[in-house]
Amino acid sequence: MGLFDYEFQLEKIKAHNPPLQKLNDVIEWEWFKEIFDEAFKKERKSNAGRKSYDKVMMFKIIILQRYYNLSDEQTEFQIKDRLSFMDFLGLQIGDKVPDEKTIWLFKEDLKEKGLTQKLFDHFAQKLMDENIVAKEGSIVDASFVTVPKQRNTREENKQIKEGRIPESFKENPNKKAQKDCDARWTKKNNENHYGYKNHISADQKTKFITKYEVTPASTHDSQVIRELIDRDDKVCYGDSAYLSEEIEVYLKEKKVKSKIIKRSYRNRPLEQKSHQTNYKYAKTRVRVEHLFGTITQQMHNGLHLMCVGIERIKSTIGLTNLAYNLVRYEQLVRLKGVKRI
Repeated sequence: MGLFDYEFQLEKIKAHNPPLQKLNDVIEWEWFKEIFDEAFKKERKSNAGRKSYDKVMMFKIIILQRYYNLSDEQTEFQIKDRLSFMDFLGLQIGDKVPDEKTIWLFKEDLKEKGLTQKLFDHFAQKLMDENIVAKEGSIVDASFVTVPKQRNTREENKQIKEGRIPESFKENPNKKAQKDCDARWTKKNNENHYGYKNHISADQKTKFITKYEVTPASTHDSQVIRELIDRDDKVCYGDSAYLSEEIEVYLKEKKVKSKIIKRSYRNRPLEQKSHQTNYKYAKTRVRVEHLFGTITQQMHNGLHLMCVGIERIKSTIGLTNLAYNLVRYEQLVRLKGVKRI
């Protein structure tokens, strides 16, 4: 192998503009360092043993994992196998790569310390501080998060629906660890869905996710409007699932203008004026579908997860939403001339 063969090969790869390289070009990863320094400030008691991996690098591994929707095992393998992944992380051939157990433990730390929400809010606040997100209008919507279907007995399913943990799970800790007692079934448009929902509020102009909430799939979209819309919002766009007198009263209290699509009822068809208003609102509301389309297509079906339990799902979805925002920011900087933070 020649002295500069590695560098030459890496330059050829970069010429294809891989997505991770685009992120590295515009994202200042040290933005997030202060959060990790605060959360992991416990000092080493001795110099014995292997030093822990840099937390910012581990965070980049998780963003890589969420962008490509990889398992922990595949994440470890792909980093070792692909020069573009190693370059994204600042690694070279011969450097030690975190194994799948280390990646899993880091994600558990993010969950246990509540860092996912802090990381998401930290970046969202930067976007607002720089007036990239002005919150002149917000779009609320939800998308299903699919998880592995459970194979339980009728009695076990009955107890889960009642909010109880089946006795058979309690007797076998290993079985309990692999069972999801939080996911729920629901039906929409004659299709059955099992798992959770990713409820989001997105900026109408830039399509950044500004807030999110994760619930079981059976939770109706309208039930989380208070977690997504507050006084900082000026206008709320939503489909007819959010149409109710209670929501209209809430938005009025918060001085948020409602632009929620109206629906017809039996023997009460919509007037022509309402149809025209719906069409006008829908042209803006549909922008949220582009957002979910990016997560599904560009981020490799990012709302199809293999983990179980609502706490892990919340953390994983939060990281998925953050990864989307980072990707969206890179797109706006590259294509729309948005200023760099």
